[in-house]
Amino acid sequence: MYRWEITRAALEQRVLAIVRGDSYERATSVSDTLLGAGITSLEISLTTPYALDAVSMLRRETGDDCVIGAGTVLDASAARMAVDAGARFLVSPALDPEVIRTGHRCGVPVFPGVATPTELVRAMELGADAVTLFPAATFGPEWLRRVRAALPQAAVLPTGGVSAAEAPDWIAAGAVACGMGAALAEGDRETVTKRVSELLQRLQEAVPTPPARRR
Repeated sequence: MYRWEITRAALEQRVLAIVRGDSYERATSVSDTLLGAGITSLEISLTTPYALDAVSMLRRETGDDCVIGAGTVLDASAARMAVDAGARFLVSPALDPEVIRTGHRCGVPVFPGVATPTELVRAMELGADAVTLFPAATFGPEWLRRVRAALPQAAVLPTGGVSAAEAPDWIAAGAVACGMGAALAEGDRETVTKRVSELLQRLQEAVPTPPARRR
């Protein structure tokens, strides 16, 4: 797949699940629950023990049915190892040009982290496929709405403190998707399945309607 195709697939549901655990077993168990609940795109944070093994395992088990990526990718070395492990996209809380270059050299989209309009513009100049607004809880949907009024071409993915209740507000403000961790995965399988189903419906309903073209 081309980078733009992977990007579209990764953000299609408008929610990107973030899995960060204290063990390989915990991370793979949470991933299994989320994927079983209907999530089609998730990242394994590299802060998780044996994270790359988890990425490889999930890629083997899901094939092309899901888009598995790596998160908390901080440098070019980590980016290359994540790609070699099978990650189909890379997410970072920071803006490192070498992470973007490494991902793109391997044909993999990169979503670097930004916290200011200046960083956002710089990320776009470097070719970022989308940007993560991190930590999103510090800003709020209204911040994004105001920034996108000046930069409507920015593909922004709020991450860090986004709740299931707030996620639709971010989408309504112009976010392409929301990165969600514990807020999405807490609870037993039945609880998670119900939450995911309801959230996906609410996110779809929150997508802004494009203005009608003038004739």
